[in-house]
Amino acid sequence: MDLIDRLAEHKTLGTAPREELVWLATHGTLRHLEAGEVLSHKGKPVEGLYVVLSGHVSLSVDRGSGPQKMIEWRTGDVSGVLPYSRLTSPPGDAVAEEPTEILALPRDELQALTRACFEITSILVHTMLDRARLFTSSDLQNEKMISLGKLSAGLAHELNNPASAIERSAALLEDRLEESETATHALGAARLSDAQLAAVDAIRAACLAKVPLGVRSPVQQADREEAIADWLADHTLDTAGAEALADTQVTFEALDQLAATVQGPTLDAVLRWAAAGCAVRNLASEIQEAAMRVSGLVMAIKGFTHMDQAMVAEPVELGPSLGNTVTVLRAKAGQKSAAVAIELEAGLPRVRGFAGELNQIWGNLIDNALDAIPDGGRVEVKVNRESQGVVVRVVDNGPGIPAAIRENIFDPFFTTKPMGQGTGLGLDIVRRLVRHNDGTIDVESQPGRTEFRVTLPIAETHSDGVPR
Repeated sequence: MDLIDRLAEHKTLGTAPREELVWLATHGTLRHLEAGEVLSHKGKPVEGLYVVLSGHVSLSVDRGSGPQKMIEWRTGDVSGVLPYSRLTSPPGDAVAEEPTEILALPRDELQALTRACFEITSILVHTMLDRARLFTSSDLQNEKMISLGKLSAGLAHELNNPASAIERSAALLEDRLEESETATHALGAARLSDAQLAAVDAIRAACLAKVPLGVRSPVQQADREEAIADWLADHTLDTAGAEALADTQVTFEALDQLAATVQGPTLDAVLRWAAAGCAVRNLASEIQEAAMRVSGLVMAIKGFTHMDQAMVAEPVELGPSLGNTVTVLRAKAGQKSAAVAIELEAGLPRVRGFAGELNQIWGNLIDNALDAIPDGGRVEVKVNRESQGVVVRVVDNGPGIPAAIRENIFDPFFTTKPMGQGTGLGLDIVRRLVRHNDGTIDVESQPGRTEFRVTLPIAETHSDGVPR
């Protein structure tokens, strides 16, 4: 079978007039690829249009975890650069999976193709639109999975701290309860007088005093334990209780007042009972705080994803939206000892948009800012009203974006991050989402200060004062 007949049976181009197929065969070159041979290389210009006559070609993209197949072409498909396409270089290598035969039309023949072959051009333009939709869908899905991975890692890190605190405190609580019961029995057997009971209540109140702001350093805690151990030794008491008493807020003044009323083994029982009781309450409080932290994280994730709300444009308050995003990214900020501050103008109106998409915008911009800043750096999120819109500024004190590449940062697959650390899709998707929410995005950058500025429309307010 000659080449013209093979083109006439081609799944994509077979419906074109025979004279156009003759033109294509005349101007193209038949190529044979062995399995594993590269048809087009990542980062290098695509040389032309490729009509797959037989075989199998796949394009794989490495997003840091190894090459993954993004698109495949088999017998009857068309690949390479198409008429009116802006494709210059592919995002990955296109490789023959098996012995493959293609008809290659050089790039510089495409203009002649559009003049001489109307039907083929029409077919190829429709093929290009289908390919663009496929790439866009794949890009969005990949970016969502990458964002989900980051979100899951950050959430796991954030949840690990309170979960570990609950587990640790619950384990200690059993020991402290046993100590408290033992000390209570000893205290009950002492048959204290009213004056002594009053002194016991006083030391208990001192142990349960409100914890001051801040946390003692390890050196301060060791010094306190040593001082209490010396006090116990001076009163011929068991120094083993020094650590438990050091964890309370009891003062030496309160200890001296108790020792003036209660002496001997009874004093030792009172101190062990007070320390154990205080420890039980402190552990219960720590468990409660950790559980509230877990609950707060779950609420933040729910607000960040808006998983319980319909995908419709609605009035959105930016304060909670940005706050939930910062909460989700707190673990990443903590890894770099970075500060993330939010500054909202008073009386800020709601914006109109898709809540879940807005959170994805803030997530990408703040995440990129955290990547850019040095350890101990700072990211500021400033929101204010300007004219008929609300402007959100994400500012970081990183090294800045070089002027030579500033115009390319929103291009798909463009990234300045090392291999495996960036897909080049984040800012492209941010721009798409901003446009979908009827907004605009701009960037200004210089060494030490980069600002991404997103402007969103204000939600309309009807005569009843309720945003729509």
